[in-house]
Amino acid sequence: MQEKNLYEYAVIRVVPRVEREEFLNVGIIIFSKKAKFIKVLHKIPVDKIVSLSADADVEQIQANLSAFEKVGQGTKDGGPISLMDIPSRFRWLTALRSSVIQTSRPHSGLCDDLELTAERLFNDLVL
Repeated sequence: MQEKNLYEYAVIRVVPRVEREEFLNVGIIIFSKKAKFIKVLHKIPVDKIVSLSADADVEQIQANLSAFEKVGQGTKDGGPISLMDIPSRFRWLTALRSSVIQTSRPHSGLCDDLELTAERLFNDLVL
């Protein structure tokens, strides 16, 4: 019997006007320390963002989400945070912040396949 993967995940949210506290789920971050796995998936619903704030800087939001992805992937062009170990990167990505890009509190679960679980979470919570 295959051992299940313990994982944590958080939902990535766009908060176009922080003072209004309205948000849209735009992505997920999933992490498993034992499997040395981290993945960031996101999709920007431009129409929905603009409906919450007509002057939202969608290009800047995309740049910020791309930076999140680089940190998750651990790419060299992702800055010093992306060079940290996987657990540290996940903790940085899910740290509490008051900005246009925020994350939910981390949640945990068990699964057989982290890739499939990432896709399922993304479909259920974002799409």
